[in-house]
Amino acid sequence: MLDTDLLHAVDVAILRRRGLVERLLREGTDCFRVFHGVAEGAPGLAIDRYGPLLLIQTWRAPLSHDDAETLSAHVQQALGLPLHCVANHRIGPGKFGAHMPTEAALQEHVCKEGGLSFLVQARHRGQDPWLYLDLRQGRAAVRNLAKNRAVLNLFAYTCGVGVTAAAHGALESINVDFAQTALAVGQNNAEKNNIRGARFSTVASDCIPILRQLAGKPVLRRGREFRFVKFAPRPFDLVFLDPPRWAKGPFGAVDVARDYASLFKPCVLTLAEGGIVIATNHVPEVSATDFASQLRRIAEKAGRPLKELDLLPVDEDFPAFDGSPPLKVAVCRV
Repeated sequence: MLDTDLLHAVDVAILRRRGLVERLLREGTDCFRVFHGVAEGAPGLAIDRYGPLLLIQTWRAPLSHDDAETLSAHVQQALGLPLHCVANHRIGPGKFGAHMPTEAALQEHVCKEGGLSFLVQARHRGQDPWLYLDLRQGRAAVRNLAKNRAVLNLFAYTCGVGVTAAAHGALESINVDFAQTALAVGQNNAEKNNIRGARFSTVASDCIPILRQLAGKPVLRRGREFRFVKFAPRPFDLVFLDPPRWAKGPFGAVDVARDYASLFKPCVLTLAEGGIVIATNHVPEVSATDFASQLRRIAEKAGRPLKELDLLPVDEDFPAFDGSPPLKVAVCRV
């Protein structure tokens, strides 16, 4: 039996978002976090709307089929929307709990953000949804900055940032990620938005060797057998850096908490004069103040001191009532 306190907490969350949702809809956005359990009373639970899809995710304890159906019906009634519902318990990539949604719910759907179309599928070979909702403000910044700029999108996943850049006037949008399956979704997203030709491209590669080459730095690797796509050094006007918290590969480790410099320094070095890096940090233990100070120190040591650094606000559907949201997004201008 689903806890009535949880249903009440969901109702409170939906009421809290009323103004945000109205604004998003006016902007052509129909995807948002309905309930952010870690801050709103149910750690290990998140509920997201992606256009016609309602995605319920659990990390700690899975919902039974009946509880998932009850929660889905309650949310749909509160939102006043009929939605396809899928409940995923995050066991591992491509592995989910016992809830069996309808066939229609498991198909590809299209959601909207800022008038652009993005594909979403509740279950696929990976685990994460195809559009990260907490990065909305980062993509909004790209909408405002991309025109007539050469854009490099690192750890691109399904290219939400790259598609946004190309749709808003970027001269070129290069999207780098090791996962070809994710980039294929990004290419489909570009097609959905009538983005064609050389101004949008994807590169299936570890980001580290690509970034180091573009910055004019040598590529270090563990063994000769690891190949990488060759690039000549060149400047970019806008670099979007959204690394995972930690990952290990043949060209070195990504460690956002302890070694952000290995990523941010070459980003700064590949910038054209007056260029911008939008950098993210998802580690809750790193405060926004410390992250900003760290970025300034790295840029100073690289010989490209920052002229401006702005930390973007977090929308109300990802509340952090202690004032310290886990995701930090910094817009850095050299």
